[in-house]
Amino acid sequence: QLQLVESGGGSVQPGGSLTLSCAASRFHFPYYAIAWFRQIPGSERERVACIDGEDGALLYADSVKGRFTISRDNAKMMAYLQMKSLKPEDTAVYYCAARRGACALDLYDYWGQGSQVTVSS
Repeated sequence: QLQLVESGGGSVQPGGSLTLSCAASRFHFPYYAIAWFRQIPGSERERVACIDGEDGALLYADSVKGRFTISRDNAKMMAYLQMKSLKPEDTAVYYCAARRGACALDLYDYWGQGSQVTVSS
């Protein structure tokens, strides 16, 4: 059974930065695409970034391009989401998710527990 555990959420002022971490265990991490999703209560879940498992290709939502950076360290079985120039509209619960192979908009098999990010002055 795969496990994903997130950390690094919190509160920050507009323009600030945060880095989310996602620790994976019990699976062949390099073969899995890792994505970061976010969800505001009452809204659809949005995929903000994804990194492929095999070739490391990166995908970003337009709303975060140039501000967020996704990365992974296969040796440590970790994935990260660096968030800069944060805006109030980035406030959400952020989830890391994993699926075998390439990035996709949905059909992720494993999910973290979620980490709250609040951007407010």
